[in-house]
Amino acid sequence: MLLKTILSFVLAVGPAAAPATPDIPVAELHGRLTALADGRDITAGLIHVRNGTRQWSDAVGVRDLASGAPAVAGGHFRIGSVTKTFAATVVLQLADEGRLALDDPIERHLPGVVPGGGRVTVRHVLQHTSGLHDYMSEPGYSTNRWRADARFDDYTPSQLLKVAFAEGPDFENPGESWHYSNTNYVVAGLLIEKLTGRPYGDEVTRRILRPLHLTHTSVPGHRSSLPVPHARGYEPLPTTPPSIVDATEMDPSLDWAAGEMVSTTRDLTTFVTALLDGRLTSQASLTEMRRMREAVPLSATAWACRSSRSRVPPARSRCGGTRDS
Repeated sequence: MLLKTILSFVLAVGPAAAPATPDIPVAELHGRLTALADGRDITAGLIHVRNGTRQWSDAVGVRDLASGAPAVAGGHFRIGSVTKTFAATVVLQLADEGRLALDDPIERHLPGVVPGGGRVTVRHVLQHTSGLHDYMSEPGYSTNRWRADARFDDYTPSQLLKVAFAEGPDFENPGESWHYSNTNYVVAGLLIEKLTGRPYGDEVTRRILRPLHLTHTSVPGHRSSLPVPHARGYEPLPTTPPSIVDATEMDPSLDWAAGEMVSTTRDLTTFVTALLDGRLTSQASLTEMRRMREAVPLSATAWACRSSRSRVPPARSRCGGTRDS
């Protein structure tokens, strides 16, 4: 079955985790990507590897099924929940500047926005331990499912929170458990906007994209198209016989600060390297970001980026506070 999105790998290998040989296993990595494309598990696969001063990019598969044009290694794609890593980085920068503390209640900065916000802290939100219900679990509110023409609908953060809070919390006591919820990062985006007086996307651009020269990374807002070049994304439909639809274009405001951004594998490698090198936050904030906690029943979670500089495949190095499976 064809995946609806492009498969992308981003690997940054640091000195502590560097292999015995400086060589990048190009043939092995290319072979694994090619096998996925040949097996019709993906329509396109992109990879960028940085090992010290050595870098390598590759692409397999096709840019679109109609023309069969080959995929481009520098192609743009929707990075989904890696957007959370950018948002979390900005929140930690604000903590470094003394504009908030991680154990501040959300109510202090966003009064009246979050039910029970006096008990939910910034730390809980970043760590997915707030208990806030995930609005994307409600029918029609997930960009991971085919929504036909509804994928072009516009949403505001307040609309997304209204959907989430209509269901009440997933657990009563913030911090007692863990549950992945995109609602947390809608709150994080609003927190950035309240403290800076600017759109969260402008802060991501000003604090991260421009300093790191991430010229192929963007916060699209309500723009439904992708920059060129890009591969098309496809969604399988449960029809008889099986069929697929082109799901490339969509209004990403349903994801907002939880998953709307667009980037390339090279830009993401640059970002992750800078983040883990301590060039975007203080060492204390980076330590907090990488602190693990139990995430029953999904093993363990990190706040915003578990993609350490190692040779671990991306399935075990997910960003955005997701599980380390």
